[in-house]
Amino acid sequence: MPRSVKDRAGPVRGSTTIEELMARFPDGKASDLMARLSWPCAHCSGRMDEPLSLAAKRHGNPTGAVVEAFRALDNGGPSERQVMAATNKSAPRPSVEATWRRHAE
Repeated sequence: MPRSVKDRAGPVRGSTTIEELMARFPDGKASDLMARLSWPCAHCSGRMDEPLSLAAKRHGNPTGAVVEAFRALDNGGPSERQVMAATNKSAPRPSVEATWRRHAE
């Protein structure tokens, strides 16, 4: 069950859900950052339960840098350096065909 807005006053964590981020920043800052990361999470039905760390992994972004960028929203950020670090998709994602073959074997 989602925590109340009052409980969300602590720092953003990897366990903070996408829905909690959107409620914490009703001015659209979290949604804007998701758009800068090329995440469609604001429109996904999984946002209710998906933690930030899982969203980062799912989209191929470095988890620590993503959490840092979302934490910076509390202080007027993130900086361009933080956004660039969070968008660094250094680990190439396997192709759909390669994933299918791996699971078919």
